[in-house]
Order: sequence, then C-alpha cells, then structure tokens
Amino acid sequence: MICLLICIFPANNIYKICFKDRLIHPERFGMFDYTIHIMIFIFGLTIGSFLNVCIFRIPASKSIVRPGSMCPGCNSPIKYYDNIPVISYIFLGGKCRKCNMPISFRYPLVELIIGLVALAVFMRFGLSFEGLVYFIFISTLIVITFIDIDHRIIPDVISLPGIPIGFLASFLLSSISWKESLIGILAGGGSLLAVAWIYSLITKKEGMGGGDIKLLAMIGAFIGLKGVLFTIFAASATGTAAGIAVMLKTQKGMKLAVPFGPFLSLGAMLYIFFGSEIISWYLNLLI
Repeated sequence: MICLLICIFPANNIYKICFKDRLIHPERFGMFDYTIHIMIFIFGLTIGSFLNVCIFRIPASKSIVRPGSMCPGCNSPIKYYDNIPVISYIFLGGKCRKCNMPISFRYPLVELIIGLVALAVFMRFGLSFEGLVYFIFISTLIVITFIDIDHRIIPDVISLPGIPIGFLASFLLSSISWKESLIGILAGGGSLLAVAWIYSLITKKEGMGGGDIKLLAMIGAFIGLKGVLFTIFAASATGTAAGIAVMLKTQKGMKLAVPFGPFLSLGAMLYIFFGSEIISWYLNLLI
C-alpha cells in the first residue's frame, strides 16, 4: 500500500515528505551511495526475523527469548546458518533441513515487510530518535496485524504497555506534544468504546472486541487526535472494501467476522507516512 502511494503522489511531494526535518540528509552521503540504505534494510530484515518469533509465540503465551528458533514440525533447533533472513528460506527451498516440513512463506514475507518499513522510516525521519520510535511503533502494529489475522485477538501484553510508552515518548518527539498524545489516547479508546456500546445495545451482540479499543488508544498515544480520526476513517474505508470482497467470495453475508485490528494498523501507518498528503488531496476533491 505504501509503495503504491509512492507511485501515485508526485515525486516532488514525496521528496518533501521524505527528506524534510531530518538529522541525516541524502546530501550528507550522496544520493547514489546506497550503503546506508542496504544497512538499514538488512537491519529491518533481522528485526523481522525476531518479530516472526513474537507473532508465533505471544498468542501461545510462550517466551520470545528462550528457547531459540526451532522447526514447528520436528522441534529441531535451527542453526544460525539456516536462520539468515530470507536467504536461508530460499536456499532451503522453504523446507526444514531436518524433517523437510514446508515452512510458511509468512516468515520471509514478514522479514521483507519489516526491511521495507525500516527503509521507509529512514527515508521519512532519517537516523533520529523520532525515526526509532516510529519504527518500533510500526513494527508493533505489524505484529498485532498478523496475530489478529491468525487468532482474532490483540494481546493486552502488546497494546496496554504501548499506551504509556507512546505517552512518555511524546515528551521527546517533535511531531506530537504530551497533550496531543493524551487526547489521542482518550479519543482513540473512547470513540471505539462508544461505538461498541451502541452496537451491542442495538443488536444485543458484541460487534467489536476490547482489543480494538485498546489498540486505537495505543495508536492515539503515538499520533494524537488527528491521527486517530484519520485512522478510523482509513480503517473503515479499507475494512469495508475488504469485508465486501470477502463476503462476495465466501458468500457468508453479514455473518462473516473480519478482524478490524489490521485495518486500524494500516490506517495508522498511512497517517505516519502520507497523512498530510492524503488529507490535502481529499480536501481538494471536496472544493
């Protein structure tokens, strides 16, 4: 989605978004010196490998530290040379070296996604504290996305600590003040809580889990009220489109349950990278 938007928006606007207010500018090392970009991408791949462990173990309430990586089929420890992000998957043909059990394409996919996220954050914020904070935040959203897709849950162990962490980070970030963060928390959690209460009051059914409410509160802590409003709008639009498409394909109608967490996460990521551009584009359409 982010790559698609890069293609849609004019190049000069992307340059303004990516390179303004950075600690390290492209002129510092030359636009044609890609060493830093390769290093950032490899760093992202490595973090993505660890996040695969989080996605697999957190819902099962297992330690993300010990034991080390192992095959989910035969439980054999994975050697370091078989645990190189993306490359090992390719050389092993997507199978375990010991038992030949197929390894899900999800693993290299997550690694590639985080690698690209690391690059995108670097292009947007440079090597800065702000870039580090938003890289961690976006990586957390991606972990939540895959867990919600697999298990229809958003673990409290991720979302609840994220709320105070986002609030404390706002004291050090230039893009959001602590007041905006606090309002974002209240608006994010409160808005979905109100929607869930009204829906349950009308339908006598639970239409939105508590995990979504805590997730949006966490999102509000990092991107404030404006970001929360954008996230809700973007999540509703993309979620509705995806829900209709899936309903038409499965023919399950309104009985189909679609996790909302991934769309909230997508909306927050879109806001971080393209929020101002999308809002300006949308307002220009209305004028």
